[in-house]
Amino acid sequence: MSTCSVHPLPYRANPAEYFTAIRHAPGAVLLDSGRPAAERGRYDLLSAWPNATLTVAPDENGSDFLQRLRQNLTQLGEAGLPAGYELPFAGGLIGYLSYDFGRHLENMPHLAVDDLHLPDARFGLYAWALISDHHAQTSQLVFHPSLADSERQRLIALFSRETVDTPASFKLHGPMAPDLTAEAYRQAIVRIQDYIQAGDCYQVNFAQRFRAPCIGDPWAAYCALREACPTPFSGFQSLPDDGAVLSLSPERFVRISERQVETRPIKGTRPRGLTPEEDAANAAQLLASPKDRAENLMIVDLLRNDLGRTCRTGSVKVPELFSLESYPNVHHLVSSVTGELAADKDALDLIAGSFPGGSITGAPKIRAMQIIDELEPTRRGLYCGSLVYLDVRGEMDSSIAIRSLLVKDGQVCCWGGGGIVADSEWEAEYQESLTKVRVLLQTLENL
Repeated sequence: MSTCSVHPLPYRANPAEYFTAIRHAPGAVLLDSGRPAAERGRYDLLSAWPNATLTVAPDENGSDFLQRLRQNLTQLGEAGLPAGYELPFAGGLIGYLSYDFGRHLENMPHLAVDDLHLPDARFGLYAWALISDHHAQTSQLVFHPSLADSERQRLIALFSRETVDTPASFKLHGPMAPDLTAEAYRQAIVRIQDYIQAGDCYQVNFAQRFRAPCIGDPWAAYCALREACPTPFSGFQSLPDDGAVLSLSPERFVRISERQVETRPIKGTRPRGLTPEEDAANAAQLLASPKDRAENLMIVDLLRNDLGRTCRTGSVKVPELFSLESYPNVHHLVSSVTGELAADKDALDLIAGSFPGGSITGAPKIRAMQIIDELEPTRRGLYCGSLVYLDVRGEMDSSIAIRSLLVKDGQVCCWGGGGIVADSEWEAEYQESLTKVRVLLQTLENL
């Protein structure tokens, strides 16, 4: 097997310092651990100038698109890292799957309006990456063996220069307004609970969209948001025509490391308190809540089933159940499901068998997705999809794109939602959908 080459760079705790150098390059992408403020993430990964860009066609079968991704990885060529390096990426694919990529995998109705016109999946094939390891406190360029020496030298020179950060600005032209009235939200919750009573489903994740006209550089918005809401699965992806995907997600979708699979669903939320006493009380209430534990367990069972499709029989386990994770704006209830990839399966088989993530659909998954399509007036697009990297070794990590925004065609959109069950109170669910995005909305409105 060929071996990547690695070129050390000065360590930077904040990936923005390196990303500034490629911000306006084609295919610029940053997968961001939220450091130095966020503590859980280990790596930042950034790249640009992909060898190829792959976008799913509107009528393309999802399995066919995943096979195209697989073929491009094969063409790039298998490669390993030099001995002693523990890094997540050796060249490969970086991109996103929108929530609506699920329509390419399952037969769904077409009731929700597609008014954002975002491709349902978009990936670049990258032969290099700049990776910072915050445990080892190192930054380095990783070059796939196929990358020309002239391009390696160009990148070394680019990232060795002092970058001049020209201040960019981003501004809303008006407040972030919800698409749904409170009454429309209430009616949707009533309809979901009717479906639950009728036996169609146990839980449905329902969301509402907020949007505003905007002007300026989305990178400036992202820099402000990552400071206000540092999270371990953040990311920024440039889109054509000056658009961008901005994600401040706390949630892992699926990870593969040496064929070991992990998913970490979030289900259960409380706001942070204004005082230490109130904060501790909110956390304790979440941990003790029978409703939140039941919702979390439903999704854990769904994900055990999803992983079971591509993992070795008997390998799927639940090593962590009902853990507390706290972020600047909310407390979350989190569990972990693990397994070992079956010998005849790969990362893209895992995606095909488990996308979109069960924590943002409901249970059973397909019926919940049909109800979401009926009751949410517009398609989710990026929201509740995944940011993904998959390298030539088969190593993969991905997020659930909650707390995420899309800047496109002169407007910015974000979404907030939660799981609805039989005993959900619509007012509490409505407030939770606001709580989850409040820090994002306030940050943008204050720019």
